[in-house]
Amino acid sequence: MTIHIRPANAADAPAIARVNVDSWRSTYAGIVAEDFLATLSYERSTKKWANYLADPETASNLYVAETDHDEIIGFVSAGPERDGDPDYHGEVYAIYLLQEAQGQGTGRELIQTAMRGLRERGFTSMLLWVLKDNLPSRKFYEAVGGEYLREKPVEIGSQVLMEVAYGYKDLHALTTKEASLGVAGK
Repeated sequence: MTIHIRPANAADAPAIARVNVDSWRSTYAGIVAEDFLATLSYERSTKKWANYLADPETASNLYVAETDHDEIIGFVSAGPERDGDPDYHGEVYAIYLLQEAQGQGTGRELIQTAMRGLRERGFTSMLLWVLKDNLPSRKFYEAVGGEYLREKPVEIGSQVLMEVAYGYKDLHALTTKEASLGVAGK
């Protein structure tokens, strides 16, 4: 199956919402409280992503991964770093991939696309946050060049969990090493 990465458009909001909700439920099972995961809604998520895509500034930083059958199986969202970090100026806000689509290189393609998009907007570095207990994702971010930076608490529902920041200091170097990351030619 061939996967294509492309900029998202307004019509993609329901599919992005499905990936978002389904990924949360599979990825965070056993980490985030079951009752919180049960309250996730395709309808609320669709509204959120429709609003995101209605703003040209944020929409330009959202990419989807779709199959050759036009099924969206993942997405990535990136833009300016949100907390005023002095060393990292870009940020990946969200990257999600359906569980059945993981382990096939699509995540690498999505993160590379986000890095290139940030570079094109003038960002030379970026960071991202991931739940500390999400070990598979942490290993992925390390495998694509992320360096552990720090931790902070985050409230999800009634829980306080820890997030870990991974930093990427040189987006130019990381985006010109695509072949070494295993994404060239896919």
